[in-house]
Amino acid sequence: MRALLAQLTPEPGALAENAARAAAAIRSRPEADIAVFPELFLSGYRLEDLDAVASDADGAEMRTIAAACAGSETAAVIGFVERGGYGFRNAVACIDQEGQYVATYRKAQLFGAEAVAFTAGESLLIVELAGRAVAPLICFDVEFPELARAAAMAGADLLVTVAANMEPFGPEHMIHATARALENRIPHLYVNRGGGEGDFEFVGESRAVAPDGSITAEAAGSADELLVAEVGPRGAVDSRVDYLAFEPSRLPVEVHEKSHSQGGLG
Repeated sequence: MRALLAQLTPEPGALAENAARAAAAIRSRPEADIAVFPELFLSGYRLEDLDAVASDADGAEMRTIAAACAGSETAAVIGFVERGGYGFRNAVACIDQEGQYVATYRKAQLFGAEAVAFTAGESLLIVELAGRAVAPLICFDVEFPELARAAAMAGADLLVTVAANMEPFGPEHMIHATARALENRIPHLYVNRGGGEGDFEFVGESRAVAPDGSITAEAAGSADELLVAEVGPRGAVDSRVDYLAFEPSRLPVEVHEKSHSQGGLG
C-alpha cells in the first residue's frame, strides 16, 4: 500500500479552512491508499474555549474530508477535538476509502495541561482502513510501549501515530517512533506538524518506519511537506526475532534489600 504523510501546519481555530486543506492534500495524491494528518489538525493545538473548535463525526468538516476520500479512494486519519456528553476528547477520525466515517480513537495518555482540557480515552482501537488493520495512536501515546504492544498482540498490522510534538521533545519521538515499529515488527506511520502556536514550536520530522526499524520516508525538518511512502506487511524477516511470537509472560520482580546488620566477607 501507499501512504500519504501530510506534515501540514493548521491555521488555529479555522476548521473549515483546515478541512479544505486536508481535502486538497488527499486529492493531490490520488495514488495514496491512506492519508495521515497531525494531531488536532482541524482545530490547531488549542486547550481552551474548545466548544468553538469542536467537531462531530457528521459535521461539515468531516463531510468535506470524506468527499475527498471517496473521490480519490483514499482512507484518512485526522486529528480533531471531539464534542460529547463526557466533555471534550483529543481524537482522531478514521474515514475509509469510500468516504464513510468508520471510527474514532480518543487519546489515552494526555500530556501536561491536556489532562485538564480533555477527557482521556478508555480503550485502544483497531480499525480496517485500506485493507489494513490500523491501530491509531496520538502523540504522547507513542511514548508508552505497552499501548502499541497491546494493539499489535490484538492483531494490528499497521501503527499510525498522529502528533503535535514540540520542542524540546523531538529526539525522543524519533526514538519512540522507530522503537514501536521494531519491537512489534509492524510498519509505523508517524505524522507530526511543524510551525509555532502559542508558546509551542512544533518540530515536524514525520516518517514512515518499516518493521525492521529502517526509515522508508522522512520529512527533512518542520516545514510543510507531503510525503508518499510505500508500506509493506508486518513481520520479521528472521523468525528468530519475531518478538510478538516470543511475548514474555509477566515475571515477578524480586527486590533484594541489603540488611544493615549483615557483616563483611572477611
